[in-house]
Amino acid sequence: MEKLVCHIKEGSFIARLAARRMKSPNMAMVIGKTIHLYGVSRKEFLRQPWWVRHEVCHIMQYQELGLILFLWRYLWECKKVGYYANRFEVAARAAENNANITNKVVFS
Repeated sequence: MEKLVCHIKEGSFIARLAARRMKSPNMAMVIGKTIHLYGVSRKEFLRQPWWVRHEVCHIMQYQELGLILFLWRYLWECKKVGYYANRFEVAARAAENNANITNKVVFS
């Protein structure tokens, strides 16, 4: 079974911008295979299995569609139906309860 190597970047500037936009004190967001964190440490993030699963689901969505297509479709969904109803967010929220989603993931 091939492992999916994911990266974690603490104190990310782009996650900070997203946190400000979402009016949240902390943020995790994915670009490619990297989870960008703001307002939360790597250790704190990894202690939240549901949050890790949510972000890993986004990494898998990137893997399936590729960087440009994923970003385009994600933004289009947000514009069309809003952030919460965005199908990528709906799938990521569903993944929060799937303990198997992180079986093939290694964090660097």
